Amino acid sequence: MTVADGETRSDKSGTAAVGVAADRDRVAVRLLKSSAEKFFDPIVDVDWDAPFEEGKVWLPEHRTSLYGTTLWETLTPEQRVELGKQELAGILSFAIYAECWVGLMFLRSVTEGGLIDKRSQYALTETAEEARHSIMFARLLSKMGVEHYRQPKWRLYLMRFISFVPLGPFSYGSVMLIEEILDRAQRESMNDPDIQPHVRQMMRLHVMEEARHIAFARDEVRRGMESRGRFRRAPHRLCLAFLALLVFPLLVPGSVYKSVGIGPLRGMRAARRGPHYKANIQYYCEPMARFFVDVGMYEGFLAKKLWRMSKGLPDDLV
Repeated sequence: MTVADGETRSDKSGTAAVGVAADRDRVAVRLLKSSAEKFFDPIVDVDWDAPFEEGKVWLPEHRTSLYGTTLWETLTPEQRVELGKQELAGILSFAIYAECWVGLMFLRSVTEGGLIDKRSQYALTETAEEARHSIMFARLLSKMGVEHYRQPKWRLYLMRFISFVPLGPFSYGSVMLIEEILDRAQRESMNDPDIQPHVRQMMRLHVMEEARHIAFARDEVRRGMESRGRFRRAPHRLCLAFLALLVFPLLVPGSVYKSVGIGPLRGMRAARRGPHYKANIQYYCEPMARFFVDVGMYEGFLAKKLWRMSKGLPDDLV
C-alpha cells in the first residue's frame, strides 16, 4: 500500500465518521425541536387536587396478572379493583427505579461523548424528562395512598452492574425494554374510559415524551449493531436477551397479592401459569421484538433460547 493509498483510505474513513456524526446530530436536532414544542410539567398538568372517581379502576381487568385464573374467580369485585391498584403501584415503583437508571446512563453518555454536541444536548433533555416522569409517578403513588414497592437488593446491584457496562446496543436496547413495555401498556389504558382520570392523564403525558425516547434508543441500537461485526454483536445480544428474561417478572412484585389475602408465591405461580400471561407479554413486546429481529439482536442459539424463555416473542417469530 502506497502513502497515497493510505491517505485515501484515511480520508474515506474520516469522511464516513463525519457523515455518521452529522446524521446523528440531525436526529438529535429533530428530537430537540419536538421536546421544545411538546413538553409538560407534572406539577400543573395533572389535576392533583381533584378526587378519584367512584367506580373507576386502575388497570384494565384483562391486563391484571391473575385475570383468567382460578384465583381470580375467588376474588370479589372490590378485591379485583384493589389488586389492579396495587399492581399499578408496583409498576410505577419499578418505573421510578428504571427512569432514574436511564437518566444516569444518559448523563454517562454525555460525559463519555461529545459533551456539547446536539446528541449530548438531547441526552441531557431526555434526562430532565425522565426526572419529571419520576416526579409524576411519585405524586400519583402518594395520592393513591399506597406504599411504594422497593426493589430487592440483588436487582439494585444488577442495575449498578449494568451502569458500568460499556455503552452500546445492549444499553440502549435495555432502555427500549423499559420504555416500550410501559408505552405499549399506557397507550391501551389512556383511552379506556373505565380507568381513573388521573391515571389516564399521567399515561397521556408519559406517552407523549416516551415516543421521542423510544425513537432515540432505536436509532442508537440500529447504529450500534451496524457498526459492529458478528463477534462484537454477540455480547450485546446475549445480555439483552438475559435482561428480557428478568424484566417481565419485575413489573409486578409478588407482595402485591398480600393486599387481597393471597400469598406472594402462590400469586406469582398462578400468574405465570395463567392463560393470559404469555398473551400479555407478547402484546407489550411485539413492536420492540420485531425491531430487535430486524437489527440483528435476535441471532444465535443462546440469545434465541433466552428470548423464547421470556415468552415475549410473537408466535410467528418463535
